[in-house]
Amino acid sequence: MKLNKKDLLLYAVTDRHWVGKQTLFEQVEEAIQNGATLIQLREKHLDEANFLKEAIAMRELCHRYGVPFIVNDNVEVALRSHADGVHVGQDDMAARDVRRLIGDEMILGVSAHNVQEAKAAQDNGADYLGVGAIFTTATKKDATAVSLSALKEIVANVDIPVVAIGGINENNILQLKNTRVAGVSIISAIFGAEDIGSASKNLLKLAKEVVK
Repeated sequence: MKLNKKDLLLYAVTDRHWVGKQTLFEQVEEAIQNGATLIQLREKHLDEANFLKEAIAMRELCHRYGVPFIVNDNVEVALRSHADGVHVGQDDMAARDVRRLIGDEMILGVSAHNVQEAKAAQDNGADYLGVGAIFTTATKKDATAVSLSALKEIVANVDIPVVAIGGINENNILQLKNTRVAGVSIISAIFGAEDIGSASKNLLKLAKEVVK
């Protein structure tokens, strides 16, 4: 699947921390039904067999709604589940090695925190960048802070789309106006919300204001 820039508008990243009255599958479906334009499956503590099983189910769900499905970090699971792509961080497998393994058809996302990392990722085959943490985030306590001015500088120095990530919610998302990002990547403001559907609808509306 080739990446369409508009797919990045409301980029939802899973976190099973909030699984309870709903399964992760049900949470993701509700997010998609109410505005999520892309799903990234992020599993830091699931064993390989269950990660793969979950990825296959999520891919089928996403494709039912015509939404791209990305696997975080695990290239093997991404390939075996026939995901649309994989996202890697700076401490994971190098982008050029990932691109060699997944070929030209799969989407490759890479995390970047400065212009140097962003340019290197682009040169090594990234289709888009995830840049952050823009705001303080409880999801990733070791996240490197990236200022709004640094975000703008990264966007200005690459030709591929940039997604802002890190602590973005309904109260601060509009601070991203005029940064020229292609979208916002959100975890807790969607999956930690009391009403995932309502939160997704509102965040989609706000994301459209940011990128217009």
